[in-house]
Amino acid sequence: MLTGYAAAHQHPVNIAVHMVGIPAIMFGALIALGWVSIEFGQYSLNLAWLLVLGFFLFYLTLDTLFALVFLIVAGLLAALALQVSALPTATSVTVAAVCFFGGYLAQFIGHAIEKSQPVLLKHPIQAQLAAPFFTVVEAFKLLGLRDELFTAVQTSVANRRKKTTDSG
Repeated sequence: MLTGYAAAHQHPVNIAVHMVGIPAIMFGALIALGWVSIEFGQYSLNLAWLLVLGFFLFYLTLDTLFALVFLIVAGLLAALALQVSALPTATSVTVAAVCFFGGYLAQFIGHAIEKSQPVLLKHPIQAQLAAPFFTVVEAFKLLGLRDELFTAVQTSVANRRKKTTDSG
């Protein structure tokens, strides 16, 4: 999953844009999901928390440390999103829309700079699953942590590009 996603995200400006755009999209989505809760007797489960839990469980199958970091960051985003979702409807809808659509617009600009097609257009479901994980992985890269993983991913990206060049 990382190799395919990393192949379309090599330019530093595109990566930086995604580091802001992906959390913005997620924040906008979490605000909207914050408007809906499922009631179980006296208990209530908000869809924003359910999304965070679902992503966390999926990421846990990929890498425990990255999944835990995601859970902390996404938990903070969800907590803030729920505060915004409780604001007057016009305010919360505006904030959600600006974050969600602004985040996507920023990513398309980033891909225009990189001159690469967004993964979202080729694999929409995979892109939605991979993007938040990618931001956690990139944060580790920026901090110089887990270098062996990034070396392996970059080698795999280079090999994939070489195969594409050789066959095309």
